[in-house]
Amino acid sequence: MGRPISELLRSGLVLRPRHKDRCTSLASPRLGIFYCSPSHSTSGESRRLLDHPSPPIDRVSTEVSTPPTAREMAETVFTPSLEGMKHVKSESSVILTKPFLDVCKQILPVLDKFGAAMALVKSDIGGNITRLENKYSSDPSKYEQLYSMVQEEVQNKTAKGSSSCTNGLLWLTRAMDFLVELFRNLLEHQDWTMSQACTDSYTKTLKKWHGWLASSSFTVAMKLAPNREKFMEVISGTGDIKADIEKFCMTFYPFLKENHDFLASVGLDDLKAS
Repeated sequence: MGRPISELLRSGLVLRPRHKDRCTSLASPRLGIFYCSPSHSTSGESRRLLDHPSPPIDRVSTEVSTPPTAREMAETVFTPSLEGMKHVKSESSVILTKPFLDVCKQILPVLDKFGAAMALVKSDIGGNITRLENKYSSDPSKYEQLYSMVQEEVQNKTAKGSSSCTNGLLWLTRAMDFLVELFRNLLEHQDWTMSQACTDSYTKTLKKWHGWLASSSFTVAMKLAPNREKFMEVISGTGDIKADIEKFCMTFYPFLKENHDFLASVGLDDLKAS
C-alpha cells in the first residue's frame, strides 16, 4: 500500500497543486509515490505535471568506508616483488615462468633509484627478461615451467648459443645474485659506502664470469653510485625498509639457487661472457 498522502506532502514527495485539486495515484504504486491531479483536467500546468512526473528520489548510501590502517598502507619498493614471490612456485613446487619473470621485472624500479650506476645492469636484466618472455609468449602452456625452454634447447643442442633462453636465464640469475648480495651488504655493513657495497657484491658474484671489458665498465659505473643515506631514504617509502630487504634476500635467494642447481645438472652453469 502507498504511504498516506499527508505524510507524502510533509516529506515533499508529492507536488502541491495551486488549486484545490484532488490527488490520484498514477501507475507507479510499487514506488509508493503519488502525484496530484487537478479536478479540472483541462489545466495546462497540471497536464504538464502529469505528463512529466518528477523522477523518484534515489536513496543515498549511508555506509562509511573504513580507512586503511597504517600497517595496510606501509609499502617500500620491495612490496610488489615480495607479494609476487608467493606465486613463483606451482602446487607441485615447480618454478613457473611468468611469475618468476614478473618478480624480476618488479625489481627494476629499485635499480632506477641507483641512477647511472646501474644502467648497464638494468639493461642486461631487461634484455634477458624480454628474451625469456618472448619464448614463453610463443606457447604459454608449453613453456609454463621455467626450465622447459632450457630442456628443449639442451635436446636441440642450442643451449650454449649467446642468444639462447638458457643463456638468458643464466645471466638473469647471476644479475639477481648480485642484487641479493648487494642488499645483504647494505644490511650487514652499515658503515660501508654504496660504492663499497656494490664493489664487494660484484666481486662475489659477477666478476668471475665477466671478461676484462665488462669488468672495467662495471668498475667505472660503480663510481657513480648514489649516496647511501639518500638511497635508503628514497626506497623506504612508508614501510620498514630493513625488514623488507631481509625478506627479499631470504625469500628470493632459494629460487636463484634452484636455478643454478638445475643449470649445473645439465652442465650449463659455468658459461662465461663471450
